[in-house]
Amino acid sequence: MTGSPVVLGIESSCDETGAGLVRDGVLLGQAVASSMDEHARFGGVVPEIAARAHVHAMAPVVREALDRAGLTLADVGAVAVTSGPGLAGALQVGVAAAKGYAFSLGVPLYGVHHLAGHVAAAALDGGPLPDPCVVLIVSGGHTSLLLVRDLARDPIVHLGDTLDDAAGECFDKVARILGLPYPGGPAIDRAARDGDPAAVRLPRPLTGPKDDPYAFSFSGLKTAAARWVESQREPRVPDAAAALQEAIADVLTRKAVRACLDHGIGSLVVVGGVAANSRVRALAEQRCAAAGIALRVPPPRLCTDNGAMVAAVGDLLVRSGAAPAPADLSVDPSAPLEFAALNPRPFART
Repeated sequence: MTGSPVVLGIESSCDETGAGLVRDGVLLGQAVASSMDEHARFGGVVPEIAARAHVHAMAPVVREALDRAGLTLADVGAVAVTSGPGLAGALQVGVAAAKGYAFSLGVPLYGVHHLAGHVAAAALDGGPLPDPCVVLIVSGGHTSLLLVRDLARDPIVHLGDTLDDAAGECFDKVARILGLPYPGGPAIDRAARDGDPAAVRLPRPLTGPKDDPYAFSFSGLKTAAARWVESQREPRVPDAAAALQEAIADVLTRKAVRACLDHGIGSLVVVGGVAANSRVRALAEQRCAAAGIALRVPPPRLCTDNGAMVAAVGDLLVRSGAAPAPADLSVDPSAPLEFAALNPRPFART
């Protein structure tokens, strides 16, 4: 094959086992296996169950991605893998598999930051990201506003982060209070279709004139929703779901648009699992149009965890001439988001 190498991306940071193949910014094929159903009865992800599921799913998912792309392992010219952040055991499975593929094929290996993968996913649908752009990452464990330039080369600047619960955590916890299934985000989205967002008054955290304009906090919103449920003899679930969804979407999009305007940046990118939420997408589109800001949101299949986004980062790193990861690449479950490439040092021996 000619041109840039095909990059195999492997994702295993939580409960999805993902594999994707990207070359020159084009997604060639991907596959995802989820262990979500195995966690649902516990109301959240159980790390040991997730790790074991990755072990069983890894090889079949890679084969499926290759089949969908019409490729074989011999066509792979580089391997990229999420090495942090995430569940330690789950990450270990992905990194071990990636090392095995890279070693056996004799190709370079790249350690990738999970959140940088979400950012890169937006480049798989619409072409290269604008330089610069404001990126709003919203997922189960992360809510951040970032200033991104060249994702492969430049440091990622944090404009603001969540101070406590992330938006996805708020969805999950309130869904459980309302008796809705896990994961909470999609369940809230479905229930909200029949609800009135104005029927329940919920706060908009950190949106006052003296608050940090780019910081997020959803713990108080979760508590306010819980108190409302407790106060009702028969709480109307669709109304509560619609009100919660509206509050989260309002805060997220209000702060993201403000960040663009304050920094004179004309492009907003919204990524992560919560970016699949229908109200977040609709309100972002409405407010960006009113402010004259170009909006990019990946299709829902690229918002949740997947191997394609990891391959997309690897593809950018390869084409930028970045050095591969060292042979002793290890996982970093709490890695800060500073660069797209993540090559943490091995754990210190005790």
